[in-house]
Amino acid sequence: MADFSPVLGSFRNIFHIPDLRRRVLFMLGLLAAYRVGSWIPTPGVDSGVLELVFSQQAGTVLGFLDMFSGGNLSRFSIFALGITPYITASIILQLLTVVWPFLERLSKEGELGRKKINQYTRYLTVGLCLFQSLASASVLERMEAMPPVVPYPGWGFRLMTMLTLTSGTTLVMWLGEQISERGIGNGISLIIFAGIVVGLPSAAYSLIQDWQLGTRSILTIIILLVMMILVVIGIVIVERGQRRIPIQYAKRVVGRRMYGGQATHLPLRVNSGGVIPVIFAASILAFPSTMGLVFEAGWVQSLSQQLQQGYPLYNLIYIAGIMFFCFFYVSIIFNPDEVADNIRKYGGYIPGFGPAGEPHSTSTGP
Repeated sequence: MADFSPVLGSFRNIFHIPDLRRRVLFMLGLLAAYRVGSWIPTPGVDSGVLELVFSQQAGTVLGFLDMFSGGNLSRFSIFALGITPYITASIILQLLTVVWPFLERLSKEGELGRKKINQYTRYLTVGLCLFQSLASASVLERMEAMPPVVPYPGWGFRLMTMLTLTSGTTLVMWLGEQISERGIGNGISLIIFAGIVVGLPSAAYSLIQDWQLGTRSILTIIILLVMMILVVIGIVIVERGQRRIPIQYAKRVVGRRMYGGQATHLPLRVNSGGVIPVIFAASILAFPSTMGLVFEAGWVQSLSQQLQQGYPLYNLIYIAGIMFFCFFYVSIIFNPDEVADNIRKYGGYIPGFGPAGEPHSTSTGP
């Protein structure tokens, strides 16, 4: 039988350790504020009509953004764009650190360089928000519905939408940073998680309705739930899978104290890139759809049509993009030469190999 005592012990610590309790409550408070803001509508949009016609845009950039915004885009709230522009900007800056010497120098300047890169990430986030919000406003104006989704279209509505959605994403970005610094960490991931989890009750209710109406049998629902559980278990196993490379540190004397001499390991994760390559590949493919929503040129519309979800060209580029960014992103976050230099700097080596990679022998005989 599985031992759940470590999990229960960690849960009890939330109530027994004052600092941890404050951090958890602070995190829950900011997540609650995020959920409240997700129900504040953007001015100039008829939310009721939008929910009826939004399914027609599921294959475009709006459908992709709505998935990561927890339904904010389908309601077109002030948090409609969610945190996706910030994630895209962060990935772009990380990729540019490899090809742009200026950013590469900043990344090696420690805390000061990291703050500068974060500042550039925020600027790029605002630029992406302005572009995506303009595209979203153009889509809403062109939606054919009666009554119209936007009663008073024009540049007044577009500028108001750009200002509202950009401000909303900036606020979500700030909430994520506050959760990371003053909460329990991983603020951006927690905001995405909160947006996705909030849709579980409605999904469960939809399954129950399908069973009551006879559109799905109870066997189909059970098989679906089992498959979902197995997929989650498989994802957790792969995410936690790692190969531990043993490392031995030699003893060294600093002043009157002796350091080192202990054995540790270097964890090499099976999936070092996480979900970032998937998000970045989808973000890249979403831009042609966005261009098709803004510009009405024939070739732009044709390219946008071919790069929508479900089309062969979309699937081909999507799979190729995930594979490419897996290799490219991992090469950025894990530099073998830098890891080897750090190990050598502190007198460590892999048993069986010398500090510089040569075979290392611990035997004393001939």
